[in-house]
Amino acid sequence: MKNIISVSRLKKRLENGQDNTVIVDVRFQLEDPDAGRKMYLKDHLPGAVYMDLNKDLSDRAEKHGGNHPLPNLEMFAAKVGNIGIDNDTTVVIYDQGNEMFAARLWWLLEVIGHDKVYILEGGYHRWIEEGNKVTDEIPSLNEKEFHTVIRNENTVDMEEVRKKTEDNAAVLIDSRAPERYQGKTEPLYRRAGHIPGAVNYFWKDLVAADGTWKKGEDLERHFSDLSKEDEIIVSCGSGVSACPNILALKSAGFKNVKLYPGSFSDWISYDENEVEVDG
Repeated sequence: MKNIISVSRLKKRLENGQDNTVIVDVRFQLEDPDAGRKMYLKDHLPGAVYMDLNKDLSDRAEKHGGNHPLPNLEMFAAKVGNIGIDNDTTVVIYDQGNEMFAARLWWLLEVIGHDKVYILEGGYHRWIEEGNKVTDEIPSLNEKEFHTVIRNENTVDMEEVRKKTEDNAAVLIDSRAPERYQGKTEPLYRRAGHIPGAVNYFWKDLVAADGTWKKGEDLERHFSDLSKEDEIIVSCGSGVSACPNILALKSAGFKNVKLYPGSFSDWISYDENEVEVDG
């Protein structure tokens, strides 16, 4: 898959002294928001800096906007610069394994105009499995300036989702687990089901049986029911697990792919919006 880097390639890059590389640890647990930072402080890849889903990759939740609203992008770009990333820096992001949080940071960096961004295949687990060292040493940061080119065309809001789904002008994807999409269970929100018209592509189905991200023909088959001519809007619960699907769709050659950042949690914050359930 495009924008995925293997452990061996990252290790080789570091050993060859390609030091214009910043490694970012984004491990996180929705049920325990402090867990990721604690894991980072215990140990992490050498030189890695930490970014937090709630504090760095999201804004504070309000009545509307979903549970993980996008951060102010200019402030986010300033944070990116503060940890040593400029427009020429290669960024490698890792999660605990092949998770959704690394893709959220990849997407945010793409939206502010950075293209040299990779997700570590297998994340922290694969790094350890292949016998590589970790450390508890916190790196010193070399502040840089990141110049943003914000790609506003990569996002849609609730009104646009509502209009385009009603007019059949776009395909809406829901990236959550099937039982949540179907409305059989809902552990996080006050209403269960999905946005009317959405089709379900569970983001974890992007991981192959061997634990790697699907690539090539496997990815083409996975999205074979979708047309590359269509506009595709990707959603989930709060704009996080949608991001692996966006990464995969773009890797498979889909060009017109957008994120609904607020996703289902924003949709149901408007009482007039209907939801669908299956069965």
